[in-house]
Amino acid sequence: MDRSRPALRLSQLAWHGLLLVPVIFLALFFVYPLLSIFAVSLAPEGQLDLSGFARLVTSDYYRETLWFTLWQAALSTLLTLAFALPGAYIFVRYRFPGKSLFLSLATLPFVLPTVVVAAAFTALIGPRGLLNTALMDLFALDSPPIQLDRSLTIILIVHIFYNYAVALRIITGFWANQNPRIEEAARILGAHGWRLWWEIRLPILRPAILAAVLLVFMFTFTSFGVVLILGGPRFATLEVEIYRQAANLFNLPVAAALSLVQISFMFVVMLVYTRLQRRIAGDSVSAKNVARLPRTRREIAIITANLAFMIVLLFVPLFALVIRSFTAGASGFTFQYYQLLTTNARNSVLFVPPIQSIGNSLIFALFTTLLAVSLGMLTAYLLSGRASRLSRWLDPLFMLPLATSAVTLGFGYIIALDEPPLNLRTSPILIPLAHTLVAMPFVVRSVLPALRAILPSVQEAARVLGASPRRIWWLVDLPLISRGIVVGATFAFTVSMGEFGASLFIARPDTPTIPIVIFRLLGQPGGSNYGQALAMSVLLMLVSAVGFVLIERLRTAGVGEF
Repeated sequence: MDRSRPALRLSQLAWHGLLLVPVIFLALFFVYPLLSIFAVSLAPEGQLDLSGFARLVTSDYYRETLWFTLWQAALSTLLTLAFALPGAYIFVRYRFPGKSLFLSLATLPFVLPTVVVAAAFTALIGPRGLLNTALMDLFALDSPPIQLDRSLTIILIVHIFYNYAVALRIITGFWANQNPRIEEAARILGAHGWRLWWEIRLPILRPAILAAVLLVFMFTFTSFGVVLILGGPRFATLEVEIYRQAANLFNLPVAAALSLVQISFMFVVMLVYTRLQRRIAGDSVSAKNVARLPRTRREIAIITANLAFMIVLLFVPLFALVIRSFTAGASGFTFQYYQLLTTNARNSVLFVPPIQSIGNSLIFALFTTLLAVSLGMLTAYLLSGRASRLSRWLDPLFMLPLATSAVTLGFGYIIALDEPPLNLRTSPILIPLAHTLVAMPFVVRSVLPALRAILPSVQEAARVLGASPRRIWWLVDLPLISRGIVVGATFAFTVSMGEFGASLFIARPDTPTIPIVIFRLLGQPGGSNYGQALAMSVLLMLVSAVGFVLIERLRTAGVGEF
């Protein structure tokens, strides 16, 4: 009798039990809070009550909020795609100096927190921004000539800034791996100009374009920080309205009904996206590099115009943020706003010096990274089965926290986690738990492709040689997925440092995070508060930039996906 079989079965049972851990985590800290929202929405007094939904249907205000959320997301997505598609074309078709650097730096805005992005555009084109200040001094004007603050235009511009890299990377990565012979054959048959685009390029790129559209639409549909800070009271997406109803008006049934509408809509979008993403991975082929040097003035002009647009859109606001953090409201260059971060001024709305939030954010981010990487790796193994029908449904479910409103998540925690045995409403551990749910999808998307790329024959050979499952994981799997793990960990750390929506709901006054401090400072009058907000934004941007550089150095083709 082979005594190793019972041990092997026990090891397999332990492994399968371990794979259930992320499912249990998702059930406790995502599904349960959402069900609690449903309960508050559908049965606030213990019996069925659809008054919250009735208000949504009968109120012009809520219908207009839903309509605004839909059409601003659609318009933001369309504009983002319109600017990203020409950018993808030049990166796929041409070689030019600094090409790799530009493509890498274009991703930096995507990892920046929304409060930093809002502060950057305020520093550039806000009433006290660099551009308005320069124009007022130059032409002796009494008021700022650029009036984009609290307007739809600034919301759309920032949405393009924030999501340009998403569309650019998805389309560029897919397009670069397509066989160029199809386009060459079309040219021989007489397809040129717009006909080549309409009949050949766009049909080939349709899966990548649809994936980019879905992802950008998802991010703009659930936009919170950008609309709340830059839009003001005139504009409200579902996300902002959930926050107002729950935090300001304490109208839980209506907030829950809004959350339910958003969650249902986003689950459908995520289900379509995850299936489309699988198709993109399957359609990609190994193609030769077709990029070449520009040959005509027209080609040089196209490249120059696209790069100039990228510089103005993506980098000038960040440069303005740094400059204004040293010059806002002062007669010259000064470090005073950075020095003020160490003090707690009298009558301040903050309970602790702003600099203390950096320590809070670092501690929360470290715990988040540990949890997200551990659970994300187990989730990747759970989803890695190629023939598993269950994984096709679990994949969008585990990705749903990325699409779910962070405000909805924080709202669900307030409702659900206030009774034993999960009485965590006033516990600081609630913040890393919420951040882990938002960061986990990034870890899964970083590890899963590397895990699926491991040939079964490699693991089978290790088994034949007598390696135990634990030894196979240590000597075979871990070295092959290590890059994806580090990329996912860096994503988790960066996402936690900049998470704003859920933290605004659940953070305690004595343990604020950096984004919350920035939001509070931007909401207070006075040049000193404004300067401190910019200084804190610069510090958070530096942390995000370091994380981004590490991600770009470690990420390789096939190691990670959106």
